[in-house]
Amino acid sequence: MKRSLFALSAVVIAVALAACGKKADEEQVVKIGHVGPTSGEIAHLGKDNEYGARLAIDELNAKGVTIGGKKVKIELLAEDDAGDPKQGTAAAQKLVDAKVNGVVGHLNSGTSIPASKIYSDAGIPQISPSATNPTYTRQGFKTTFRVVADDVHLGGTLGRYAMNQIKGKSISVIDDRTAYGQGVAEEFVKAVTAAGGTVASRQFTNNKEKDFSSILTAIKATKPDVVFFGGMDAVAGPMLRQMKQLGIDSKFMGGDGICTGELPNLAGGALVQGQIVCAEAGGVEGEEKAGMEEFKKRFKEKFNVDVKLYAPYVYDAVNVLVAAMVKADSADPAKYLPVLAKTEGYKGVTGTISFDEKGDIKNGALTLFTFNGDKREQIAVVR
Repeated sequence: MKRSLFALSAVVIAVALAACGKKADEEQVVKIGHVGPTSGEIAHLGKDNEYGARLAIDELNAKGVTIGGKKVKIELLAEDDAGDPKQGTAAAQKLVDAKVNGVVGHLNSGTSIPASKIYSDAGIPQISPSATNPTYTRQGFKTTFRVVADDVHLGGTLGRYAMNQIKGKSISVIDDRTAYGQGVAEEFVKAVTAAGGTVASRQFTNNKEKDFSSILTAIKATKPDVVFFGGMDAVAGPMLRQMKQLGIDSKFMGGDGICTGELPNLAGGALVQGQIVCAEAGGVEGEEKAGMEEFKKRFKEKFNVDVKLYAPYVYDAVNVLVAAMVKADSADPAKYLPVLAKTEGYKGVTGTISFDEKGDIKNGALTLFTFNGDKREQIAVVR
């Protein structure tokens, strides 16, 4: 009888262990962190980014991902940095403490740069979908990547366009003193100067300001052909309204921060047809356009909103991270990081992604846009 009970107990234990083992196999989890400003002035862009990450992860889980011979479930750990560097580093530390396998973010250069040291110290790969300040990938960190061209390319292209296509003689520059705004404005000024132009007025604001009367009055006195703004759409919109009120009808230029579908709404009907010339880091041509349009369709079906700006780049960044894990047969950052660094020829919805030795995208594209009414229209894709 004792032997029977012992045998029965052994069977029960074996079944329980098998069930636990099966459950453990079913619950292999890969954690991917995402950080963006989902509150504050540019929450519409932060949410756009987060939706891009959620779409990628939902599709990967639906398709099924196997890493190291085991099926995995991918989870998104989303944090809000409100576009604030201090909150950004706090969010980064929270993700490190949660032992995420990788991070996509942050949106802003001003948050991405300080957060990158925290991820580097922890050995966790970070891909920013939108940080364009050159410093981000020039700190010597092995964990830092981006899937868009940097401000040297973006600001430089806009500066040359102002001189060569617009034929700007009187050029004014404003920036919001953030890492992004200041960085892209400085590269714009360098390109204007290199092309033989001069900047008649250089003004500064901040990323929460709403009243630009004093700096715009100073700019108006220079009779500008071009006003360049280094900053985001939440500031550019009110600035455009006040330019119209003051009778400043110059071309208004800026980087991807102003090149959003929300700009006409934020400008409150102040946009003049063809007045805006902006550049978005990234861009697709030819056959690649079909993939981008299909992505936008799936995005709209899932979230019932249109893509605003960076969501496709977040989507690609998540997929690039997971592709490196699959190829390395491991989600351990130390094991898949070398594979991620060698990413070459990945076909994403934003184009072909390959990283150079710094973690920058190779041959990054830029797309120039203008606005006709509320509609954003492409001018050209340049590399």
